[in-house]
Amino acid sequence: MKLNKYVLPGLVVISLISINSCGQKANSVSETEKSSKTDYISIDKIAFNGDTSKAGMVPISGGSFMMGADNDQADQDEYPKHKVIIDSFWMDEHEVTNDQFAKFVESTGYITTAERKPDWEELKKQLPPDTPKPDESLLVPASLVFSPPATKVELNDYSQWWSWVPGANWKHPEGPGSDIKGKGNYPVVHVSWDDAMAYCKWAGKRLPAEAEWEYASRGGLVNNIYSWGNEHVNKGKAKANTWEGSFPDNNTAFDKFKGLAPVKSFSPNAYKLYDIAGNVWEWCADWYRNDYYKSVNRPEGIVNPSGPTDSYDPDEPYTPKRVSRGGSYMCNESYCTGYRVARRMKSSPDSGMSNLGFRCVK
Repeated sequence: MKLNKYVLPGLVVISLISINSCGQKANSVSETEKSSKTDYISIDKIAFNGDTSKAGMVPISGGSFMMGADNDQADQDEYPKHKVIIDSFWMDEHEVTNDQFAKFVESTGYITTAERKPDWEELKKQLPPDTPKPDESLLVPASLVFSPPATKVELNDYSQWWSWVPGANWKHPEGPGSDIKGKGNYPVVHVSWDDAMAYCKWAGKRLPAEAEWEYASRGGLVNNIYSWGNEHVNKGKAKANTWEGSFPDNNTAFDKFKGLAPVKSFSPNAYKLYDIAGNVWEWCADWYRNDYYKSVNRPEGIVNPSGPTDSYDPDEPYTPKRVSRGGSYMCNESYCTGYRVARRMKSSPDSGMSNLGFRCVK
């Protein structure tokens, strides 16, 4: 759903923001030149840092599994459940952190999407024809910040808990005046798919295919709902950084965190992967199509699928999207069960927000 109206500068330009069904909004900001005509560093200019080690990664042995819907909470794009065969690979044991991303930026001089001025000519390609141009004062470097309301609200109006904040980016996750001091071991956020791809090139890694991500998330468990098994997320000990209580106004913090958590704050899954559920959504390499699973469903299975060759989301047919997985600290059963291993999410590749990060594979 998209609200076709503008709001005041400093808030979100709602008609230019795609919000997916799990409380995420996709800010469409393209890689363009600065108004000063200074070129941004493009991914083709990023050089590999030369580190060939697998420090901080865990081996994932190949095998086959059934990918897709496990219970009645599944969305239509999780059907049909289908056989997938995956080769062995290595995966980061946790999300890329602020410290790791800072080393990349220091080494390359890279400027993230959220730090760049949006280019209307590129932006309007992702919107319905004849969408009016917003006031120039709104086209400033910015990103989407979760801003919980003070009281309980209806869950059909996501503008009540998301704000388009000028100056918000990975170094200033809540906007000007905020910083990441003392949070070097927290997952980096406000990174677009394009930013994640640039980091991967520098690190000599890549983003996981969606099938690799789900295979790793399942941790060898067969047809289980969660990365830890089938026990409900709110039963027993805290299993992941999710939203407990009334979303989006009251997080009881049963898991000890109301926002992001440092990496490795919860027990890993059977493959020794931390935060594979909750904390932040994680970019995958694949394009998103709502009907992709139907196209690859065959009895013999599909080997190492890399996703569709193009993107289509009937909710927003003008906007190409990439897949993200794993849920975030904002996921609550009343609104979003993104911490389920089969749950798919999608955002435009130039999107950044305060609950979206990534991890790498090789």
